[in-house]
Amino acid sequence: MSCRSYREEEAWSLFDFGQPYAAGLDGLREVLEEPGFDPAVLWQWGTMQATAVIRVLEACEREFGGRGQEVVCAALREVGLDVGRQILSGITGPGGMSEAEFVSFFATVINRICYVSLEEPSIDSEEQVSFDITWCPHQEYYGAFDCRVQRYFVQGMLDAAGELEWYEPWQVRFTQTIPAGAETCRFVLRKDPTGDDPEWAEYSRLLEKKALDAARAPRRGPLNA
Repeated sequence: MSCRSYREEEAWSLFDFGQPYAAGLDGLREVLEEPGFDPAVLWQWGTMQATAVIRVLEACEREFGGRGQEVVCAALREVGLDVGRQILSGITGPGGMSEAEFVSFFATVINRICYVSLEEPSIDSEEQVSFDITWCPHQEYYGAFDCRVQRYFVQGMLDAAGELEWYEPWQVRFTQTIPAGAETCRFVLRKDPTGDDPEWAEYSRLLEKKALDAARAPRRGPLNA
């Protein structure tokens, strides 16, 4: 299925997004034609990379405490910013889309391309959009607490949207996740021109504190238990 057919809305064709890491993507498409290459192994490779990110973060929290956590999370946010800029590089204005459509379409690209996930998106109103992730490649091996690393990738991508002169901030929160036992991961994005999102920031701080407390204490079991 072409990425251009991810959404049925007429305005979707106006969302002229860029492909992250486009040069490597072109190379991969050539390899996909090679006999004996199973594209499903990309999931195994990606799971190894994702697991490594979690282990690096945990190791830095154990060895260096808050400073180690800060350095790794800043690096994740920087990667998210770079990816967001690549996605939005060809978009110079709303181009006939409503703000809600732009935010929802941006989320679709993040979900379907960056996270290789299946989604059910919804434009709920002019000031709110939402989506349910119905399948995520991490859901079999990530625990609920492991998903915290995604907050920094996503924050970087939101930072990239914030660099657009015509864009007004929208805030994002999740209400449930598959690793925590729900059937889907559900996210809600709402318009908030103030630029503040105390709920997101406060929850990030709570997760960071929980991780540092666990790193300092004798390990009695996984944080995801």
